Amino acid sequence: MSDVGRFTGRHVLAELHGVDPALLDDPVRLGELLRAAVTQAGATVLDVVAQRFAPQGATVIALLAESHASVHTYPEHGSLFADVFTCGERADPEHALRLLATSLNAASVHLSVLHRGER
Repeated sequence: MSDVGRFTGRHVLAELHGVDPALLDDPVRLGELLRAAVTQAGATVLDVVAQRFAPQGATVIALLAESHASVHTYPEHGSLFADVFTCGERADPEHALRLLATSLNAASVHLSVLHRGER
């Protein structure tokens, strides 16, 4: 079977807790950290969009050549939800989220891996 047109990917969901609330309220810095994590994990970043909400919190979305990555923060709880979905074998979404957790100095990390498409 040819890899062209093959529909397969990994979607990794993450919950990170014990993160500095000031960092979770800084969409520019979160965008930099998300870009660095997915790039180091082998993905190609096409664009990053970030939005801060009032009175607090942020959403950051990275458009990847391989699919997407997103972060949604809750500074009042020191927590965030994130996901990275990549198609193909080059990028490693689990590694990307572990790198992000390290860069955020998260006290706890819970990951769930979903295999999507053909295997």
